[in-house]
Amino acid sequence: MDNNNTIQKETIFKEIALWLQTQNYGVTQQDTARPWGGFFVIDESQASRFAQQFFPHLKMSDIQITNKLSPKILIVAPEKRLSWQYHFRRAEIWKVLEGPVGVKISDNDTEGELRELSKDSFIQMNKGERHRLIGLDSWGIVAEIWQHTDPDNPSDEEDIVRLQDDFGR
Repeated sequence: MDNNNTIQKETIFKEIALWLQTQNYGVTQQDTARPWGGFFVIDESQASRFAQQFFPHLKMSDIQITNKLSPKILIVAPEKRLSWQYHFRRAEIWKVLEGPVGVKISDNDTEGELRELSKDSFIQMNKGERHRLIGLDSWGIVAEIWQHTDPDNPSDEEDIVRLQDDFGR
């Protein structure tokens, strides 16, 4: 990553942190070191408000499978891709806050066609469904909710099965 992209990354994370603060969201974790961008984890106690703000068309009874939602804001860098992955213990819901972003989805290990999602687009991935978030020409910002499917063993970062990864993880 060249210096201009580093400065741009620092700037975008500062802007999002400030915006989250103005929205009165508590950030419990921030990761700016991901090779594809990074994320902000929102305080679980604010998950219901987060869901209402970013997914107002969904009922909480449809969103909340277990008691935990793990709300996040994902930031994907231009021309970077998250791993081609799936999960055993969660489904995911995304809303594009700034975009466009690219998404690939498939029921098997073969990557699906690239779909371009513009601002305000919504997408839902089932447990086990293969998926990949892709940065296009600009920074993409996505609100994400994890729908934990196992109440006794909530999903975490270890619940990522990577089928392909540009960064060798």
